[in-house]
Amino acid sequence: MTAQVFSSVDTIWVLLGAALVFFMQAGFAMVESGFTRAKNAGNIVMKNLMDFALGTPVFWLLGFGLMFYGTNGLIGGLDPMVQADYSFLGLTVPTPVFLIFQTVFCATAATIVSGAMAERTKFSAYCIYSIAISAFIYPISGHWIWGGGWLAQMGFHDFAGSTAVHMVGGVAALIGAKFLGPRIGKYHKDGRPRAILGHSLTLGALGVFILWFCWFGFNGCSTLGATGDRTLTSMGTIFVNTNLAAAVAAVVTMIITWIKYKKPDVSMTLNGALGGLVAITAGCDMVSPLGAAIIGVIAAFVIVFGIEFIDKVCRIDDPVGAVGVHGMCGATGTIMTGVLALDGGLAYGGGLRFLGVQALGVVSVIAWVAVTISIVFLIIKHTIGLRVSKEEEIAGLDIEEHGLKSSYADFMIMPHKSLGEASKASDAGQPSTGTVPVHEAVTVEHRAGESAASDVKMTKIVMVIKQSKFEELKTAMTEIGITGMTVTNVLGFGMQKGSTDYYRGVPVDVTLLPKVKVELVVCKVPVKTVVEAAKKVLYTGSYGDGKIFVYDIENVIKVRTGEEGYDALQDEE
Repeated sequence: MTAQVFSSVDTIWVLLGAALVFFMQAGFAMVESGFTRAKNAGNIVMKNLMDFALGTPVFWLLGFGLMFYGTNGLIGGLDPMVQADYSFLGLTVPTPVFLIFQTVFCATAATIVSGAMAERTKFSAYCIYSIAISAFIYPISGHWIWGGGWLAQMGFHDFAGSTAVHMVGGVAALIGAKFLGPRIGKYHKDGRPRAILGHSLTLGALGVFILWFCWFGFNGCSTLGATGDRTLTSMGTIFVNTNLAAAVAAVVTMIITWIKYKKPDVSMTLNGALGGLVAITAGCDMVSPLGAAIIGVIAAFVIVFGIEFIDKVCRIDDPVGAVGVHGMCGATGTIMTGVLALDGGLAYGGGLRFLGVQALGVVSVIAWVAVTISIVFLIIKHTIGLRVSKEEEIAGLDIEEHGLKSSYADFMIMPHKSLGEASKASDAGQPSTGTVPVHEAVTVEHRAGESAASDVKMTKIVMVIKQSKFEELKTAMTEIGITGMTVTNVLGFGMQKGSTDYYRGVPVDVTLLPKVKVELVVCKVPVKTVVEAAKKVLYTGSYGDGKIFVYDIENVIKVRTGEEGYDALQDEE
């Protein structure tokens, strides 16, 4: 069959896909940094940046040639641009267009490992690994599948990379996390896992939405063309199947965790959506929408129970679930293509051959990646070292590896002046009464045998309450004549410690709940009146209503005037 020559529409379509797949790097960076602790966020972002920055020249120089030398000579080497256009999937693809499209896929495979190895890997070691996967690990198995290699000749089908991209990254992530060992504090002495919460599920969710959006380019633009009725029909099917599998997987994951953990788990559901996307990637062009939905359901079960298996049984610390999402769901989706493909699938009378080829391809790629990446990690471990020191891990990789005190410095109040200068600047904008010298206002005298305060009883009341009840409490206090209070946002738990919560299937040792602490001092208003008004507002009858503490006050001094006791609490001149 003569290859169809690319049109301008085809070129734009593939380049659009390349841009979308490139933007997946941002999605991965957000997911991984959100699911890990804030002290390592900068390190995560740096690794995702370097996956692409290092991988691009390495894949251009070496990887592309290794991957696609099969039917058209050694395309690649020092300058692949001098080669003729490349014949692929019945299309004559201009080499520069094909190169950039394949480059972003290579970068995706490399970046998957970042999350599984997060929070304890040396940055230098990670850079070396990233180069290795882009140079030969991904390209060689990719040649088997997409470069005319032995799996392609047997009929192995992986349309956009469930195995060629995602499972390669997932297997490397598994081996890397095993070599590293768990993060400090991840497991109890008896082997039970501890939950180490990510610092921003909002950031993680943003990453998932970015990835979901970009996946339409990952799968849809893998048609490598946008002309012809057959191609246009296929594009529509691919988009529908991609979206459907992700949505169904997310819903089913939510239901499973709701039943299993008594609450719908946010982070696991986000992983569920990604697992559905990974699983449908192999057969998105061959299965029906019903088949895509079935793959989404299966992916949801693989995510929940696969992540728990890795964490609880294998005791491999994977902070973001990369092994479950990319490794397990990649393999599952590839094999399910052999079952649900409309043309040749077992469920449609195709027999066992196609399914057997799909399974053989999965096993072969797992073996290739596991062996080669183990050699790479062994070399790194026994030369420059793979893991940071205990002290560096505790302090955080941002400060130790990059000299970055905080990835969120712009969101913190940072002093730019000395304390004295700041105080003067603050005072400069305040009116001065000029009625009381500072030494009289600040000096406090205590006379033996008697209190410097008046004989009016003063009481401090401290309330720790639900955030949702604060506005009602403030209104109630105003109505009974309370005119001053100090309010602080705090975290804490009562003696009951609340109900058992789960994070990614692991019980959270102690749940620190957000609360509001309200402090006020009364003398005019009876304490009983304050307490009864507060109880009326705060009471619901369930755990977490809060507590009220009552303290006797010995004395109060108003700094501005020097007044003490009852007089210090009044706002009268």
